[in-house]
Amino acid sequence: MNRKKLQKLTDSLTKNCKHFNKFEVKCLLNLFYNLVGDVTEWQSVVVGLDRNAFRNILHVTFGMTDDMIMDRVFRGFDKDNDGCITVSEWVHGLSVFLRGTLEEKMKYCFDVFDLNGDGFVSKEEIFHMLKNSLLKQPSEEDPDEGVKDLVEITLKKMDHDHDGKLSFADYEQAVREETLLLEAFGPCLPDPKSQKEFEAQVFKDPNEFNEV
Repeated sequence: MNRKKLQKLTDSLTKNCKHFNKFEVKCLLNLFYNLVGDVTEWQSVVVGLDRNAFRNILHVTFGMTDDMIMDRVFRGFDKDNDGCITVSEWVHGLSVFLRGTLEEKMKYCFDVFDLNGDGFVSKEEIFHMLKNSLLKQPSEEDPDEGVKDLVEITLKKMDHDHDGKLSFADYEQAVREETLLLEAFGPCLPDPKSQKEFEAQVFKDPNEFNEV
């Protein structure tokens, strides 16, 4: 991408992104085009990260291992649901993923946990996510029974209107009372160490980006 186009894109994204400054946006653009390859001159091609490339970043950079959660994180970034994360979705997604406010992270996490997108986290969805995220312990008991018990305990704590499923209002109230519940059903945000390492690696000395 030529300097003029990159500058214009950087300015536009910086204006609409409250958690990154201009230099940081430029660094994220640089990383994005390194990851996808510079095919931006092909006017008919939508440039972006596909599901596999993005899952690889989540796994290698942020240590995520749960396929179901990684798939939902991809969908959280891919706002137009076209199977590809564009540069704009990349910057805006990382803005919340790395530096979002509690409100932004609650909305993001709830959307990740709402597997079928119906606006609620159902008992079945909680069961699938907890079963996926718990370590398999060898025992004589039926492991599903232990997960079912955990689902009931979780709902008892978080389902404030007692309708057998979690609305965003239920989830928000629970998280505000106990922030550890933000990622109650699986890690979908970077841990502080991964976040720090990623930012240190990507947001380097501005002089290194003069030729971008």
